[in-house]
Amino acid sequence: MSDLTQAMTVVADYYKDHAIKQKGGKMYLQVVHRVEAFRRVLGAEYGVDTKIIVDDGHRVVVKAIITNKDGITVGSGMAEEIRGQGHVNTTSALENAETSAIGRALASLGLSGGEYASANEMDAVPRKAENIKQNQAVAVEQDPPSKAPAPPEPPKEMTREELDEKHDKGVWQDMKSRLRQMKHVNNVHTLFESMKPKIQEIKQRNPEAAQHIVKLFLDAEDKLTTGEA
Repeated sequence: MSDLTQAMTVVADYYKDHAIKQKGGKMYLQVVHRVEAFRRVLGAEYGVDTKIIVDDGHRVVVKAIITNKDGITVGSGMAEEIRGQGHVNTTSALENAETSAIGRALASLGLSGGEYASANEMDAVPRKAENIKQNQAVAVEQDPPSKAPAPPEPPKEMTREELDEKHDKGVWQDMKSRLRQMKHVNNVHTLFESMKPKIQEIKQRNPEAAQHIVKLFLDAEDKLTTGEA
């Protein structure tokens, strides 16, 4: 059995225990579990790299590429998100698009979650359609009569969920900055061990956010391992 075939088998096992029900009743295995199965079997032999194709302040497009140990691209996927459309995209459109792109890249290797597109992408379809309608309406609308500027609204108190998202994003940004400065794989391992409790805490309420943080360590490990080889 090849390593990739073995990874498919592990994903199938994960699907039985961790798949979640989507709107419409279809079952879906989240990207975080598929990445875990991918790394569990293939370790650091395969690399996962993401690239921002578009980020103009309104629309975010990310491409994910999976390469084998020889650096040859064996899978890829792309995803698009609209900033401000939906709760998650208000603060984390880039991270959302990255996760979706990785999910599609894994699916191109046969490590799918039950559907080729990710759950985030499926939820995004009605949001994107609504955004297109709004843009079309603005394009044909005549200039409205000038009005006195409305008084500024008082700042809204953040909900618990919004505070958690802000915290998780801050941890991700902090880890990204610290890992960029590291020169040795051992330093990456040491930092990861110290962050395990925090990552586990985040995973309990937001598996996708925890997966993003773990990916930073995996990518840093891949990069430094290649450099030291």
